[in-house]
Amino acid sequence: MFPDHIRELAAKLLAEYELAGYTLATAESCTGGLIAGALTDIAGSSKVVDRGFVTYSNVAKSEMLGVPPSLIYAHGAVSPEVAVAMAVGALAKSKADVTVAVTGVAGPGGGTPEKPVGRVYIATAVRRGTAKHKEYTFPGDREAVRLATVQTALERLRTARPETGIR
Repeated sequence: MFPDHIRELAAKLLAEYELAGYTLATAESCTGGLIAGALTDIAGSSKVVDRGFVTYSNVAKSEMLGVPPSLIYAHGAVSPEVAVAMAVGALAKSKADVTVAVTGVAGPGGGTPEKPVGRVYIATAVRRGTAKHKEYTFPGDREAVRLATVQTALERLRTARPETGIR
């Protein structure tokens, strides 16, 4: 279902988290559940994956993750502020030690000069740590942007550590 490099990355992440005793949750907008899907495609993932939130609409971001509508209005759904609020909200609404949140413009439409197609914000949050975000602009069509987002989110999760925050 997923390309081999994403399956391998997901398997490594799950093995590392299981060994460390960490659990995780995802909060996804532009990927529509693909990050959780890549993780749960691996047998035994239930030892690590607590839950996934697919919050494609602004209302879902508010209702499911507690993202304030005023934050979405002020910065837009595709913004670092909303990505961080999604990651923090996923921590609050789950039992996970680490969360990842993604929001972006996968295309082919919806882009603007300020937020072009391919613009994605990925945020991670940890218990006993801080939430961090990073901006990306991935090239390619909708599928390429979404798969690049999944890969990068998994890579970001590999550096998240509850004891020390995000590196």
